[in-house]
Amino acid sequence: MQSLSVFQALLGGALIGSAAALLLWLTGHVAGISGIIARVMFAFQKPDELFWRLAFLLGIVLGAKLYYLGGAEPTGGREYFPMWLLALAGVLVGFGAALGKGCTSGHGVCGLGRLSVRSLVATLVFLSVAILTTTVVRHVFGFGGAHA
Repeated sequence: MQSLSVFQALLGGALIGSAAALLLWLTGHVAGISGIIARVMFAFQKPDELFWRLAFLLGIVLGAKLYYLGGAEPTGGREYFPMWLLALAGVLVGFGAALGKGCTSGHGVCGLGRLSVRSLVATLVFLSVAILTTTVVRHVFGFGGAHA
């Protein structure tokens, strides 16, 4: 079973990398999900770009759906996290993506693939803050344990 999850992770990474490379090659745009979503929400100024953005987002959702239709077991949710904490996390992630001029997919996948120093710094900041946040939420506040 362990080898199956390793294969799935490798396949998923290859698909993400291929999609990011194809998007950059075909459109000249970076596959930064937060930027794509933001521009879909405010795409009225550039309607010619709305189609590929919607198609890209639909591909993400349909890819996950196909994965589960293929027999994959869904991972467990985060029922033990309070809703206010999940909402706060979402707001902070959105703020961080805006502050960093991109998200983990834009900087971590695409930027590092292009050897961008700015993306390396942003990714190191993202990862450092994620490790710190996880440590504080789990060990200081006591949230996040499987039996919390």
